[in-house]
Amino acid sequence: MTSPPTPGFGQGDASFQAAGGIEGITALVERFYAWMDALPQAREIRRMHPEDLTTSKDKLARFLCGWLGGPKRYQEVYGPIRIPAVHARFGIGHAQRDAWLECMRRAIDEQPYAEAFKVYLLEQLAVPAERVRQACQG
Repeated sequence: MTSPPTPGFGQGDASFQAAGGIEGITALVERFYAWMDALPQAREIRRMHPEDLTTSKDKLARFLCGWLGGPKRYQEVYGPIRIPAVHARFGIGHAQRDAWLECMRRAIDEQPYAEAFKVYLLEQLAVPAERVRQACQG
């Protein structure tokens, strides 16, 4: 007897599971913000956040849970997701988008994810990152 095929990333909750569920996403978010604090090229985007990152971390982790096919935790607390609109007030250009993605790339690399998922996740995160940049260019 063979087991049913595992859904591909982006189908059902496959990406959420590949990320380690809520615990794995929380670990990713912690490392993402650690890189934002550490990398010189991320100084400008770090200044766009409050000094206390508690709420920022919570929002990102909750967003990623739902975005990756898990529970819609962001909406439970913060309401509808409006990523480009919320970020439009910031001066996010190519350099800021790239710094954000570099922090995320480094955080993803540190996670115990399958290599294929690491590649997939960073490619997928580039989409909303670019949409935010475009919203800021007005």
